[in-house]
Amino acid sequence: MRLMAMTAAALLGAAAFAAAGEQGEPNQECGVSTYEMVECLSAKTAYWDKKMNGAYQGALKDAQPKQREQLRKAQRLWVQYRDANCLYFDLGEGTIARIEAADCMYRLTKTRAQELGGSDAAAADTPAK
Repeated sequence: MRLMAMTAAALLGAAAFAAAGEQGEPNQECGVSTYEMVECLSAKTAYWDKKMNGAYQGALKDAQPKQREQLRKAQRLWVQYRDANCLYFDLGEGTIARIEAADCMYRLTKTRAQELGGSDAAAADTPAK
């Protein structure tokens, strides 16, 4: 049931992200209701997921041949870690668990995008006004 709720929230967040365009991380307050908070965090996660994927592709392209397979392996393991770690929060008690799980996905995805993208992704940290 929680997985369905997270999936629905992610889809809603992706729709909100698509509406935000390419202006940068959605610069919105995350509301006061659980639904609003999860939707907002999901939109922010979608933004950083796109940045992370672009940074990952760039890092693969720039890597030395002997580094590429290791980067692929590390990224696959990182995704598994992120998903398992955030599921831990989602399995908690009460509606706060959904917010904590969404925040976990946002924070970890943003950090990984910045790590892979170096200064380009870090510069994108400042939301457009």
